[in-house]
Amino acid sequence: MKKLFLLFAFFSLTSYAQDKNFSLVEVKINELLTGNLYSPENSKKPNLVIIIAGSGPTDRDGNQNAMKNNSLKFLAEAIAKNGNAAFSFDKRIFSQMKSGTLKESDLSFEDLINDTKDIIKYFKSQKKYNKIIIAGHSEGSLIGMIAANENADAYISLSGPGRSADLIIIDQLSKQAPALTQEVTADFEILKKGETFELKNQMLASIFRQSIQPYIISWIKYNPQEEIKKLKIPVLIVNGTKDLQVSVSEAELLKKAKPEATLKIIANMNHVLKEIKTDDAENMKSYNTPDLPVTNELITDVNDFIKKI
Repeated sequence: MKKLFLLFAFFSLTSYAQDKNFSLVEVKINELLTGNLYSPENSKKPNLVIIIAGSGPTDRDGNQNAMKNNSLKFLAEAIAKNGNAAFSFDKRIFSQMKSGTLKESDLSFEDLINDTKDIIKYFKSQKKYNKIIIAGHSEGSLIGMIAANENADAYISLSGPGRSADLIIIDQLSKQAPALTQEVTADFEILKKGETFELKNQMLASIFRQSIQPYIISWIKYNPQEEIKKLKIPVLIVNGTKDLQVSVSEAELLKKAKPEATLKIIANMNHVLKEIKTDDAENMKSYNTPDLPVTNELITDVNDFIKKI
């Protein structure tokens, strides 16, 4: 997640949480998409929140190989405990890695948008849900924003950028490695034209390696402020004051573009939705603390928003 920002059907029972008032099943949408469906008990036709993970190889629980925080798992459980269903899924990259079909140069931002649309379509066909709500975290905010347009009943942005990815990356690099800013800006200008280039400065390989350039091209052409304007549904924008990757100003840009949206700035919440009471060391530690729950204020804000739809 942070690395990319700095760069850039069938049901099978898996568990039943009797003490938590919800059931958990694994759902296979298609050959590329599988996730967990959290369903509240004693609810005939609940609302459904489809949760989209952030950038990189982030799974249905909000985790990566070297980063286990269970942020999306905790969020989904909290939604189900409050009487609504939640679905969180592994991005297609997991199926591709497992089958050996992953080719980085073939990755496309549009594929992630279409995957979300396929999930919406799948659950709509079930006719079991009252409203379909999309909740996208980090990079997933923009994916969900685009997929929700004319397809969902409400939309939630969690730590979502308000500017295109290239501008955020340039801004971050200008603070961390100012000597590279001019070069990175020039490289992005090439990509914005839809063209790739030969990378000569290997210090920038994590951002501009040849195989990732097509994905970057497909990603940076979307402006979140323009995309959120297209939504004709209720919108909730959430950000935390301890977010090291997506600042509060990004949420404020989304709010400015969509004045009727509800904006919630949560004090001391970081990028992985946890409460941070001290310094950056605690903040970074929380990215790999799987037992630390998400902040209660986030749960309250999300559930209150769903109730008002």
